[in-house]
Amino acid sequence: MAKPMKDTFLRACRGEKTEYVPVWYMRQAGRSQPEYRALKEKYSLFEITHQPELCAYVTRLPVEQYGVDAAILYKDIMSPLPAIGVEVEIKGGIGPVIANPIRSLADVEKLGEIHPEEDVPYVLETIKLLTTEQLSVPLIGFAGAPFTLASYMIEGGPSKNYHKTKAFMYAEPKAWFALMDKLADMTIRYIKAQIHAGASAIQIFDSWVGAVNVEDYRTFIKPAMARIFAALREENVPLIMFGVGASHLALEWNDLPLDVIGLDWRLSIREARQKGVTKALQGNLDPAVLLAPWEVIEKRVKQILDEGMERPGYIFNLGHGIFPDIQPETLKRLTEFIHDYTAGK
Repeated sequence: MAKPMKDTFLRACRGEKTEYVPVWYMRQAGRSQPEYRALKEKYSLFEITHQPELCAYVTRLPVEQYGVDAAILYKDIMSPLPAIGVEVEIKGGIGPVIANPIRSLADVEKLGEIHPEEDVPYVLETIKLLTTEQLSVPLIGFAGAPFTLASYMIEGGPSKNYHKTKAFMYAEPKAWFALMDKLADMTIRYIKAQIHAGASAIQIFDSWVGAVNVEDYRTFIKPAMARIFAALREENVPLIMFGVGASHLALEWNDLPLDVIGLDWRLSIREARQKGVTKALQGNLDPAVLLAPWEVIEKRVKQILDEGMERPGYIFNLGHGIFPDIQPETLKRLTEFIHDYTAGK
């Protein structure tokens, strides 16, 4: 039977006043946890995500250990791509590597459609397990955004500069927009299936979109994002947008039919609001600060919390994901500090 759900995180997403500032951490499940590292000696990421019991354990572990206000499903943004015909392998020390990169309109036209119940049943089973039996906090489902997925599909793997992606965007606009449409369709179907399985909020990761300028974003990327968020709006769950190094796009995201904008550390909470961002905000401690002495961490976190609490609709998070060197004890202490410091303020 499902435990009663704490809804502080969901209320903050909707811009409501909360008793304290809710907190969760990107990549809270994973490499910084000794229990996870022990699992990875036996299983690959692919194997963990394909076993619902195991995947649910990894997802809920940080909630139990740190006391965070939301869980985020443990999986990879590449998870839905094999269903549409992308040959992807996660290689240790490199990341996703794609054997059949996109080079032409013909390559885009070969891509199929996702049928989540048939293609990723293990993802939906994990969500059901977590939300009906195991969690007492909301579960965040997620997907990669079309630009970020396209960058892997065109480059053939991770890139430092996205030259091939941008060249394809500029030189092959017909193929580019066809690819954006295919990926938008896939994202809508995949996310709706996660929501129907029990996810009560969604984050879209456009991790690498900071590589493009505002004009190109408006022309080549925003139409697909607007379509995705408009379709997901019908499901009536909070929708969060996040990208790295994308502060210049904050006002573009503010136009989209979403609820929360996740900021990295390059743009402060106060500056974002002064620029005209009216959505709820999430962020934005530089995760590297978590390697500093506690006094330094506390000072930086207080500053962010003080800015966040100037208006309702604020969730504490990091400006990017936790990395392996960060200690679990630091995250537990940080979560307790955030709750204590902001309670009743």
